[in-house]
Amino acid sequence: MTSLILFGTFILLFLIRVPIGISLGIASFVTIIYNGTVSPSYLAQGLTTTTDSFPLMAVPLFILAGEIMGKGGVSRRLFDFVKMIVGNITGGIAIATVATCIVFAAISGSGPATVAAIGGMVIPMMVERGYDKKFATALVACAATIGVIIPPSIPMVIYGVSSSTSIGDLFLAGIIPGIVIGIVLMIYSYFYAKKNNYDQLTEKFTWYKLFNTFLNAFWALLIPVLILGGIYGGVFTPTEAAAVAVVYGLFISIFIYKELKPKQVYEVFVNASLTTGVILIITGSANAFGRILTIERIPDQISTLMTSVSDNKIIILLMITVFLLFVGTFMDTLAAIIILTPILYPIATELQVDPVHFGVIMVVNLAIGFITPPLGGNLFVAAGITGMPIWDIAKKVFPMFILMLIVLLLFVFNADINILMPGSN
Repeated sequence: MTSLILFGTFILLFLIRVPIGISLGIASFVTIIYNGTVSPSYLAQGLTTTTDSFPLMAVPLFILAGEIMGKGGVSRRLFDFVKMIVGNITGGIAIATVATCIVFAAISGSGPATVAAIGGMVIPMMVERGYDKKFATALVACAATIGVIIPPSIPMVIYGVSSSTSIGDLFLAGIIPGIVIGIVLMIYSYFYAKKNNYDQLTEKFTWYKLFNTFLNAFWALLIPVLILGGIYGGVFTPTEAAAVAVVYGLFISIFIYKELKPKQVYEVFVNASLTTGVILIITGSANAFGRILTIERIPDQISTLMTSVSDNKIIILLMITVFLLFVGTFMDTLAAIIILTPILYPIATELQVDPVHFGVIMVVNLAIGFITPPLGGNLFVAAGITGMPIWDIAKKVFPMFILMLIVLLLFVFNADINILMPGSN
């Protein structure tokens, strides 16, 4: 009965469009009142103790860094450099879009932030070059999912905190999956452009222009090197890396690129604070929700149910994959990770799945949820940029969704393919 009240209240509130963080909190509170196992103050304690975490401090800092880079001219310089390299091949501007999303992902750590920073700049440019507007919008939405896979990844931080797994190891393990998804989307863009006779860029390639765009993008290209090099060089922790990214981003945006005006800094901090507030409410409420699940031993019941269906590791991982894909269509990624990690992590441990590998499985699964309606966070941001209906974009997303699903399954069932994952061969 307790489980029915917990999930029933949450689903009811979700269906009537109560914000997910509030829905989780109310469902937890109603269940606490009904059950009486713990005091109502348990919810307040969960909200505060969850956010009182040094590793979790990386989340607002990376959000702020992403806002700064988006406003400071970083994305445009990255795109100009990549465009000069691949612009003269078939589908070059689409390939450059994907490549820019990969690099910007190593700055923002967020899918919707990558859509906003890259989409507003490249979608009009692609349409001007003759590309179908629906395809251009769908491509940016799909490529931006890499923002939550490749480091620094905010969902990886949340999973690391929830499962007590090394965030540095998770960042390292996300590199190969993110790059592979990017390459697959580039290959698809090439054949799509060739099939539809989209023109390549007419701007003539010269080494001088390449060198000039490289110089313009140099300070931006240093950001991933600074963040990842500092973490894996043992210079600073992921949280400290996020703080360094903020300071560095402010410096180059204000004093070198000179595109972020002092009066805009306030706006950047406000936007980052609003986003952080939403995420921390979701994080705190979801943690309290997850603790109630643990008290009621619901994870044990689900684990028993899954293992009763089959004791085959492949079958159970496939069941978890399908379940996560389904959850990703209607639940926020961060909330899903916090709620489901206590449920699914023990199952993965029982199957002797490496915690880092399982983190990659969860994050890539839920990243695909950014492009699957009805939630589809990337789709909504992209639709806001172009003014197109969500379902029109979703139709163009479908082939890319299938390709990303194939990549996902490749990594689900073969951990050793990720040569950068700690412990892999």
